[in-house]
Amino acid sequence: MAPKKLLCLPVLLLPLLTLLPQADTRSFVVDRENDRFLLDGAPFRYVSGSLHYFRVPRVLWADRLFKMRMSGLNTVQFYVPWNYHEPEPGVYNFNGSRDLFAFLNEASVANLLVILRPGPYICAEWDMGGLPAWLLQKPDIHLRTSDPADNMTKIFALLRKYEPRGPLVNSEYYTGWLDYWGQNHSTRSVLAVTTGLENMLKLGASVNMYMFHGGTNFGFWNGADEKGRFLPITTSYDYDAPISEAGDPTPKLFALRNVISEFQEIPLGPLPPPSPKMMFGPLTLHLDGDLLAFLDFLCPQGPIRSILPMSFEAVKQDRGFVLYRTYLTYTVSEPTQFWVPNSGVHDRAYVMVDGVFQGVLERNMKHQLFLMGKVGAKVDILLENMGRLSFGSNSSDFKGLLEPPILGQTVLTQWLMFPLKVDKLVKWWFPLQLMKRSRPQVPSGPTFYSTTFPILGEGGDTFLFLPGWTKGQVWINGFNLGRYWTKRGPQETLYVPRPLLLSGGALNKITVLELENVPSQPQIQFLDRPILNSTLHKTYIYSLSADTQSAFEPMELSGH
Repeated sequence: MAPKKLLCLPVLLLPLLTLLPQADTRSFVVDRENDRFLLDGAPFRYVSGSLHYFRVPRVLWADRLFKMRMSGLNTVQFYVPWNYHEPEPGVYNFNGSRDLFAFLNEASVANLLVILRPGPYICAEWDMGGLPAWLLQKPDIHLRTSDPADNMTKIFALLRKYEPRGPLVNSEYYTGWLDYWGQNHSTRSVLAVTTGLENMLKLGASVNMYMFHGGTNFGFWNGADEKGRFLPITTSYDYDAPISEAGDPTPKLFALRNVISEFQEIPLGPLPPPSPKMMFGPLTLHLDGDLLAFLDFLCPQGPIRSILPMSFEAVKQDRGFVLYRTYLTYTVSEPTQFWVPNSGVHDRAYVMVDGVFQGVLERNMKHQLFLMGKVGAKVDILLENMGRLSFGSNSSDFKGLLEPPILGQTVLTQWLMFPLKVDKLVKWWFPLQLMKRSRPQVPSGPTFYSTTFPILGEGGDTFLFLPGWTKGQVWINGFNLGRYWTKRGPQETLYVPRPLLLSGGALNKITVLELENVPSQPQIQFLDRPILNSTLHKTYIYSLSADTQSAFEPMELSGH
């Protein structure tokens, strides 16, 4: 039976525990007889924290890792998201912020060992759990499925048959929790976290704290859950972690450091202080024009034509937006209900008739929308992908109009699909071409705003606040900062890392795509602290029925 025992270990442990060696002579062994690990032949216990390099700007990796080491950790644990590194089949990207080897090197410089979790599925509240969206170009694909004989109870029983002994490990000890749009900001008390850690360390267990530094879901990279309804994850992944989203030590960190110091040596010296913060504004943004005016730039290759609407995946649009367009074949003289059957809006639809904004349809929400229009009227539907499901089996989360819309009793056909390259428009076309255009005066629906501003001196980290704005996307100097949803909360500010800003008086450019409505004064502010816990519209808070889990019990929803 000995050969089976040797085969069992790497299959079950390597996906979870891969320690990066510092030199060829180093070794890592599981000493089952004595319920411990051996590192270079000596008893070893890891005290680790999770950090995701894909949620932290590359220039800040070293800072975050150094703070983790100074907190008393000897190991960092992280995922590798497949979709971050293979955007198209056979096309790989390990450059810049995707340079995995550079991150491993930074961990080594910080004197941290590495627990590498390469996937292919990672969850992590990341878009589609790290699986690439191009997998869904096969409409009948079934994700995260396996042979029905793979019963986990039997698998663990088989494991214990051959491995009755072994070191105690908690690979995901939660220091906080994630946030959903429309729910309250999640926190976990310092006392609860430190007490749990102390109890595990007393037992001699190895522990990884998820998260030790959460970071940010920049761009369109956030994931989503579905529990009774669709729950997209916020842009902030602060997680109430020991190191805040902005990289600052929190009281939770110092309390955890004190606990760790009772069981092993921690590096000498103080932790770095919080990074400098700055506040300024308000700034008034200028109207650049509605999204439809820039369609030729957003989709230079032109539309895709189809009798019925096609999904994002069918038109090879992974993230962001697709515009769906058709024309009325008859006059609709009375307000007539416009709807999409079978929850066919994935995820949020902004409806316009002849360029005039009419309202919103949203996944799993019972919005009522009524339209009128003359024969030949142009019906535009901007579809937003709010993030693919990152948790659950067979989460084939197709995006777009998955069913043809219905106006009254008429199924609308003959569609044009425009996959929009919004990031490219903001980064390249706006600075070079579009600012030469005359600016319109009356906004309606999805609209671009922008302004420039200098920062005198060195500046610092800051938090963008958009009071009175509704929902949209923000870019700073061409970098996609992420989604805001001021009207829904709980997150009301977006973290702006200092390295994204030009200092010394140089002009910075901010671009905002507001999808619904702007305040009468389209102003923004930069604050010196975040607002992560303000849910303005309680009607949007998700409440579960009596036979399902309470919204106040998030710790049981393990999604990692």
